[in-house]
Amino acid sequence: MFGSTLLAVSRRPHVRHLVTTAPVTRRLVDRFVAGDDLASALAATTELAAKGLLITLDHLGEDTLDAAQAAACRDAYVDLLDGLASRGLAGSAEVSIKLSALGRALPRDGAAIARDNAAAICAAAARAGTTATIDMEEHTGVDSTLAVVTELRAEYPWLGAVLQSALRRTESDCADLARPGSRVRLVKGAYAEPASVAFSAKADVDESYVRCLGVLLAGPGYPMVATHDAAMIDAARALVAEHGRTPDDHEFQMLYGIRVAEQERIAASGSQMRVYLPYGADWYGYFMRRLAERPANLAFFARSLFSR
Repeated sequence: MFGSTLLAVSRRPHVRHLVTTAPVTRRLVDRFVAGDDLASALAATTELAAKGLLITLDHLGEDTLDAAQAAACRDAYVDLLDGLASRGLAGSAEVSIKLSALGRALPRDGAAIARDNAAAICAAAARAGTTATIDMEEHTGVDSTLAVVTELRAEYPWLGAVLQSALRRTESDCADLARPGSRVRLVKGAYAEPASVAFSAKADVDESYVRCLGVLLAGPGYPMVATHDAAMIDAARALVAEHGRTPDDHEFQMLYGIRVAEQERIAASGSQMRVYLPYGADWYGYFMRRLAERPANLAFFARSLFSR
């Protein structure tokens, strides 16, 4: 409940100004974000790959209302994918994209523009020899996002989808997407959603997560278990054993800067471990969701902010 309130408050312009101009902010942002530019992203990717970790890179940006900005985001991903290929990193790294960053909310033809921009990124991923995953955002965009995934999978069958266990509909969506070769990342969800469409209690979100994992791991697809929760990781391992899964037919995922030692431990155990690596100057929305998820980070930030 507190996290949802924080996310709602974070949309106020004066809150954004306060957070983005506070000197302490950069210290926390650097924990969760690899840097502002492509060079920083490639350097962080190289470092993680050297540790045996897989990576998915997110060029930060969302809620784009300008066609030129959407095109710039698309081009940034193409440059990123070219950079991964030229440095021999495409075997370890893919990209994650948000349709809202690619123009979905544009007043004219936004859905088509976002789809076309996503298709261009998928084409660049194919040239580089890697894959892409379309992130899920607020519940109002679930149907349109899954429609884009379905359309683009006709040409790029490796395109990944993301589902959020906090949403009441997700168990059914998991069943629909649990198909041969289907890459599905399961997350808990980091958006403020109404109770009519989402679970609000952590226990209910967790129970939904385990049910959804069961559907995905029982199916013929490629589940991506995205969680930092030790209980959820244990549940996933039990389901992996129950369904006779092998290390190469699923993976675990965590966010950059969170439970780093555990990421390395999972990779060392023989499981595939992928790090969600965000970068870029437009970090505000991503940063506030990370604060909302982790009260300890929020408490540290608040103390630092108001003791200047």
